[in-house]
Amino acid sequence: MTTLIEQLASAKGIANEYVDAWGNPAQVTLDSKAAMLGAMGYRVDDEVALAVQLQAEQAAHWQQPVDPVCVIRSHEVLSVEIRLPIEQVNDEFTWVVKTEEGVEFKGSLVPVNGEMVGVAHLDEKEYQAYRVKLDAEFPLGYHELVLKKKGARTVAGQMRVIVAPQACFKPSAIANGQKIWGPSVQLYCVRSRRNWGVGDFSDLGLLVEKIAQWGGHFVGLNPIHALYPANPESASPYSPSSRRWLNVIYIDVEATPEFAQNEAVRAEVASAGFQAKLQELRAKEWVDYTGVTQLKLEVLRKLFDGAKLAKNTNRGKAFAAFVDKGGDSLKQQAIYDALQAYLYGQGQNAWGWPAWPEEYREYHKPAVANWAAEHDADVRFYMYLQFLADEQLAVADQRAKNAGMVMGIYRDLAVGVSEGSTEIWANSELYCPKASVGAPPDVLGPLGQNWGLPPMDPNKLLQAQYQPMIDLFRSNMRSCGSLRIDHAMALLRLWWVPPGASAAKGAYIYYNVNDLLGILALESVRNQCLIIGEDLGTVPDGMDVLLKENGVHSYRIFFFERSKTDGGFISPAHYPEQAMAALTTHDMPTLKGFWHCDDLTLGRELGLYPDEQVLQGLFGDRHAAKQRILDSLHGHGVIPGSVGHNVDWVGMNTELNHGMQIHMCLGNCALFSTQLEDWLEMDKPVNVPGTTTEYPNWRRKLTRDLEDIFSDPALAHLAHRMSEARNKASQ
Repeated sequence: MTTLIEQLASAKGIANEYVDAWGNPAQVTLDSKAAMLGAMGYRVDDEVALAVQLQAEQAAHWQQPVDPVCVIRSHEVLSVEIRLPIEQVNDEFTWVVKTEEGVEFKGSLVPVNGEMVGVAHLDEKEYQAYRVKLDAEFPLGYHELVLKKKGARTVAGQMRVIVAPQACFKPSAIANGQKIWGPSVQLYCVRSRRNWGVGDFSDLGLLVEKIAQWGGHFVGLNPIHALYPANPESASPYSPSSRRWLNVIYIDVEATPEFAQNEAVRAEVASAGFQAKLQELRAKEWVDYTGVTQLKLEVLRKLFDGAKLAKNTNRGKAFAAFVDKGGDSLKQQAIYDALQAYLYGQGQNAWGWPAWPEEYREYHKPAVANWAAEHDADVRFYMYLQFLADEQLAVADQRAKNAGMVMGIYRDLAVGVSEGSTEIWANSELYCPKASVGAPPDVLGPLGQNWGLPPMDPNKLLQAQYQPMIDLFRSNMRSCGSLRIDHAMALLRLWWVPPGASAAKGAYIYYNVNDLLGILALESVRNQCLIIGEDLGTVPDGMDVLLKENGVHSYRIFFFERSKTDGGFISPAHYPEQAMAALTTHDMPTLKGFWHCDDLTLGRELGLYPDEQVLQGLFGDRHAAKQRILDSLHGHGVIPGSVGHNVDWVGMNTELNHGMQIHMCLGNCALFSTQLEDWLEMDKPVNVPGTTTEYPNWRRKLTRDLEDIFSDPALAHLAHRMSEARNKASQ
């Protein structure tokens, strides 16, 4: 059994060892491998049953003449492995590659003339595998290879052929050396005098225009994936319900055509009582997700019920086209949202499909179809919400383009979906719901991390011809100029945590990184979308080179960029060009919070540092780091002499804050991302990693309205200095 598990683990991409956070080699135990295989559906508890599974899998492999999919790069020869019974390997076969445009490339081959790469015996029958090159150069795109025995009508084998470019897209300005800046924002944090208590797509449109006027060339967003309208307090953008659809809380109700046409709803919204509710929601320090969502959904439902969406109207035709293009994926999302709202309305705890009545726990169950048919208007309402969200995001994107931004909006692709999500409810065969994505132990997390995000099964992904990843990349490149891949290491490997076990008992599962990067590059080029890969933490050997070769921009955080020899802070002038630099991220304290150690103090209050000695060590390290930063900033001449040289007497102030922004803008990275929180000199973090209910994550708003921010001469001056510094760095 041990040998069987070891062999199978190797075949399924389960790493035997890895380098831990301390730089030491770590072994993956047999128990962890068995747990991973169990999560993939293998009978590791029964040697006989496992052997039967493997035999069936081996037979299926050899009886499938070609693989489901092959990814090659442009100008690369297509080499196909063909598996056949021995009596057929000398036969002549014809092949046809039909491109997306319908153009056909044809040829013939005899398998035995290729390179022999394998032999197997199944039921006393010998099979042989040969690798054969097809003599043709195919265009970029998604094509279909059909293999037939010469003279036969039946298809012997069929394969998707994906031809990808060598690298991801770069705007010509960036490719020619222009260095740009822009803010990254949590859209829900944005205050304005007209929104309904949460930032919306109209705020985003205004933001891109104002930033463009101030010399910025992008606005970055944290994930705007679909969450749970019926469970609005489940607010983490990194634990979405679906990564293909949008968070409908960002709809600007008053910007919809239906609002303009509905006099009764306009009168209701204009009433003193309604306006008082809006003012109350806007004034709150933390986002009131329940209050905002309920208010928006109530009004949007009235607009939908009164809307003229008949198919003979232009608006109706646009909606019908959206629904048709959205296909089964949109239907799944809308039914999930409508059904969850219905179950909550029945008084049930319906946080996610695992808590639903048995007959509704899987999308393909008959009871779900029956319910959807009986509640068609409710389902169409949630389709309508996605229609509005998609439409308004596209408007914001167009405003960025019209303003002349080099990159415009950049979106963020989360690493996974939550266990109770639409994606797993409707596509459970693609995922391994028993496992969870996380991280191995490190200095700050000795037990490792479990993020509660079930991973995709790499083998099922292959059998699906990578269509789920194609759909995922494509949908997230809509209405933007750049896409940030959260935890870009996931293209190569993910740390799987076995069911019910500590994250320390996990293991790395490898994915076909070259195939996934090829698809990413193809969609990037087609959508003219620059790619940023969040590659923080432990980066496996060679992965940084691979990402660079594929045109993926790296991620450089100032506080993490330190010399391994003396601990000093590396000058941003020495950062790689193909990268986005930032001072902080959504998982880190603000500049003010970092400088004043507010994150460490808060961590103590929240119980994140139970060992006081460890905490004191962190305080000491922070003090030394701040002195190093001060020395570096003075050495580069980016802060005035009025800012002291001794960190014991220097608090975070405007001169130091702005000096750090300019320091980064003078750096070598093509992109610099600033944070509006730091412009406003805020101290509270938006997220405290390692907490759930201990701190109100994903709820803290900005301290000032957009209108005030862009009428502040001091901030206008900072933006002007940043633009000048970026231009200087471009020369």
